Amino acid sequence: MLIFVYKEIIQFKFMSIFKKISLIFLIVLYLIAGTNHFVHPSAYLKLIPPYLPFPKLLNLMSGFFELLFGLMLIFKPTRKPAVFGIILMLIAFVPAHIYMIQTAPFMLGKLLVTKTGAWIRLPLQAVLIAWAYWHRKD
Repeated sequence: MLIFVYKEIIQFKFMSIFKKISLIFLIVLYLIAGTNHFVHPSAYLKLIPPYLPFPKLLNLMSGFFELLFGLMLIFKPTRKPAVFGIILMLIAFVPAHIYMIQTAPFMLGKLLVTKTGAWIRLPLQAVLIAWAYWHRKD
């Protein structure tokens, strides 16, 4: 019995450390992604479908909210709203990912985006949503 309890404690501590590291990576991901909207706007503008109005404004808003939600993830009282903001934002990005599939292959800076790569990015949104959702109670 004592060995079982000890194993559970070790497993809990490992999971706790893993989850903290995961949160740090999530924060860094959104801070870098948000910053990139301002540093390399032309790359993001190519991804915005032409039927959406004000692409430059949409790009700036995306960057702003990625930065905002990344910062909000740092603080426990604002983490849950940040998680749900990220989820809504990722859902809002779906048209851009569909547009990528429609227009691939194309160059994004020095990166060639293939049809396969574009198709992989679409379900990746679900992984990012699940990752953010996992941290809603931290």
